[in-house]
Amino acid sequence: MRYLFAEVSRGYLLEENEQMYTEKQRRFHTFMKTPRELEKLMVFGLFICLDTFLFVFTLLPVRACLAVLTCVYRLVTCCSQSVLEPSQKCDIIRATILVVGSVGLGYLDTSALYHVIRGQSVIKLYVMYNMLEIFDRLLASIGQDTLDSLYWVACDRNKSYFAAVFYFVIANIYVLTHSTVLLVEAVTLNVAINSHNKALLTIMISNNFVELKGSVFKKFETDNLFQMSCSDIRERFHYMVLMLVVSMRNLEQFNWDYSHLETLVPHIVLVLCGEVVVDWIKHAFITKFNDITPDIYQKYKAILSRDLAVSRHRNVHSEHSDLVSRRMGFTPLPLGCLVWQTVNQSLTFPGISGKLFLVVGFLCLVTMKVLIGICLLGHACKYRQATDTSPGRS
Repeated sequence: MRYLFAEVSRGYLLEENEQMYTEKQRRFHTFMKTPRELEKLMVFGLFICLDTFLFVFTLLPVRACLAVLTCVYRLVTCCSQSVLEPSQKCDIIRATILVVGSVGLGYLDTSALYHVIRGQSVIKLYVMYNMLEIFDRLLASIGQDTLDSLYWVACDRNKSYFAAVFYFVIANIYVLTHSTVLLVEAVTLNVAINSHNKALLTIMISNNFVELKGSVFKKFETDNLFQMSCSDIRERFHYMVLMLVVSMRNLEQFNWDYSHLETLVPHIVLVLCGEVVVDWIKHAFITKFNDITPDIYQKYKAILSRDLAVSRHRNVHSEHSDLVSRRMGFTPLPLGCLVWQTVNQSLTFPGISGKLFLVVGFLCLVTMKVLIGICLLGHACKYRQATDTSPGRS
């Protein structure tokens, strides 16, 4: 009876272990605060990716046309200056690669590809989708180096024309290959969403949680976490663009009946929400197990802000947003070829009214690009100045 009475009536003196409970409370707060700080970095990074991506469809064609006109003018007038500046050569090369990649994708029969993929079993599609994701990441890792090599050879007067042609062919092969991988990945997602049996869609969403096993229980330094954060930004933007392509494909099949969005949007939101939740859980546990404070994401944002500000300098040593693209491993040309090919096949602009609508749409994209660029640059400069003058900065 004494033992039972002692067990029922005994108290706890938590104050004696104040240090231990304070530390546990700090870890819990870190765990709960991480998703919020991560999303601040994610939103900033996604807008940087959007700004770089819109550049491909808006300012790049304008810059390439101006470069061609400049080249023709200097050749006709026999100007003593160099025919083209290095930046103008890069603009023409990128625009040419974009056109070649888009035309190359146009030769692929997406309808036949859709039915071939749809006829496969769920297990085969699951394995194929995982392989496509692996190929996408591998190609993204070498894409920027391939294009940079081409830019350097094309702008270096000491290099032969044979070397420039060789690297140009290699760059086109890379962009076309990467674009094809993205196209097959988009078609596979389209099959998963439109399938009456949602087993494939469920498996693909649950596949994101397998990523936790390979990341959460590893030792992470701050540099490794920064690389993972940039990779997650690129991957989320990649999914958003793929969902846009899938939506356009579906609406085209239903003759642009927007009532079909009622069944399409929930699946798209489910896929994107699964990606977001996995990122939250992954980063929350990584920061908890490696004793990293959520404030580290503010430092990552400051790094991206610095790169963004430097990339806007007139005489910068790199191309537009190249530093930011390197950080995130984001190469917009393959994704741009996919979107361009999808728009070309899904939309038609007949007659004068169609051409007028196309011009208005282009001007709207240019306006959006300029506004996003101005807002990003202003936010980056303010954030960089605030972090530089903060008292806690070491």
